[in-house]
Amino acid sequence: MIRIGIASDHRGYPLKEQIKKELDQTKYEIIDYGTNSTESADYPDYAFKLGESIRDNHADFGVAICGSGIGISIACNKVRGIRCAKVSNKEEAKVTREDNNSNIVAFSEKVPLEEAMSIIHTFITTEFSPLEKHHRRVDKITKYEEKEYDR
Repeated sequence: MIRIGIASDHRGYPLKEQIKKELDQTKYEIIDYGTNSTESADYPDYAFKLGESIRDNHADFGVAICGSGIGISIACNKVRGIRCAKVSNKEEAKVTREDNNSNIVAFSEKVPLEEAMSIIHTFITTEFSPLEKHHRRVDKITKYEEKEYDR
């Protein structure tokens, strides 16, 4: 069973809850990393929890939501091993999985539920490209994170 971690700040909370209800009817295991209300909350707190869950293999993929999708994606990307992409549509979700082997998808709380579900489904079902160039590029990112990259 695929485990999906999901996190948001207060602005993303309503959409996060709608997504959880939709995903609850699927074959995925959903792990909620907060926030748990519309009371003001700092997105890095939840982004770090989500990123660490992916890093530590507690979740297979992540979904992150904040007002714009930008802040939470930046925070997710501070966790070693995370490749979070802020996307606006399912085409971008497909490309970031194929080309970048992204493991968290982020988007704005303004994305309609139907589009959010399409983004998530596309993200989770798209495989990382077998092309050597994509693996080489992702490997460079990993090596840089591990301070082993030699330009």
